[in-house]
Amino acid sequence: MSAKDEDDKQRARRIEGMLMDALHAMKSMDQVAELEKTSGADGAVLTPPDHTRPAEDEESLLGRIAGLTESALRFAARSTDTSLRVGRALINSQDQLRMMLAAGKSLKDIREVAGLTLTEMSEALNLRDKTILEAIENGTSTLSFELILRLAALIARNDPVPFILRTTRNYNPEVWQILDDWGVGRLPLQFEREREFINIFRRHDDARNLSDEGFRKVLEFTRQSFEMSLHFIEEQERETADLKARLEQTTGQAPEQAKSGTSANKASRATRKPR
Repeated sequence: MSAKDEDDKQRARRIEGMLMDALHAMKSMDQVAELEKTSGADGAVLTPPDHTRPAEDEESLLGRIAGLTESALRFAARSTDTSLRVGRALINSQDQLRMMLAAGKSLKDIREVAGLTLTEMSEALNLRDKTILEAIENGTSTLSFELILRLAALIARNDPVPFILRTTRNYNPEVWQILDDWGVGRLPLQFEREREFINIFRRHDDARNLSDEGFRKVLEFTRQSFEMSLHFIEEQERETADLKARLEQTTGQAPEQAKSGTSANKASRATRKPR
C-alpha cells in the first residue's frame, strides 16, 4: 500500500469516527429531551428544591446532562484533523455552484421556519463570525464537515443522516467521496450496530465499580472474544457464500430459485390426478 493510500485510509477513518461520534451525541441529546418531556408530563421531581440557593443555580440534572451532551458533540467535531475541521471545499464546477445556491436557499428556509434570525442561528452553531452563515445562505461560502455536523445537530437531529449526506455532497465533494467509498447506504446500519455494542457496557452498572486494572482485564478479554467471534463468523459466512456459488454453477440458478423450483415441482406432482 502506497503512502497516499495509507493517508487516505487514515483520513477516512477519522471522518468515520467524527461522524459516528456526532451521531451518538445527537442520539443522546434526543434521549435527554425525551426524559425531560417524560419527567415534565409525570410531574416528577428529580431532586428536592433547595430554596437557599440562587435561582440561577437551580439547574436540573437533565439540563446539565444536556449541556454535557452538546459539549460532547462539539468535542467530537473538534477531535479530528485540523484540515478536516477548518478546511473549505473547493468549488470545482458550475454544477457545484448551482447546488450550493440551492442548498443555501434550503438552509435559509429551514432557519426561517424554525423562527431563528441569522444571529440566533450563528450563536447556536457557536460561530464567531456572524457573516459566515449569511454567505452560506447566499451560496458564496462552502461548509466544513464539522459545521455540517453542527447544523445536523441543530436542525435535523431527529433524522440527521440524510441531511448530513445531502449537505456534504453539495458543499464538500471530497468528504462525500470518502463517505461514498465507505458506503453511505450502510451508515444507519453501522450506527445502530455501534449503538448496540455501546449499550452492552451501559447495561452493566457493575462495570463502573471496577478498578482500573479490573476494567482493563475485562476490556482485553472482551477484545479477544470479539476478534475470535468475528474471525469465526467471517469464515462461516465465506464458506456459505462459496457453497452458494458452487450450487449456482451446478444448477444454473440461485439456491433460493432452485429451492422454489423444487417446491413447485412437488406441488405440481401432488395436485396431478391419477389416471
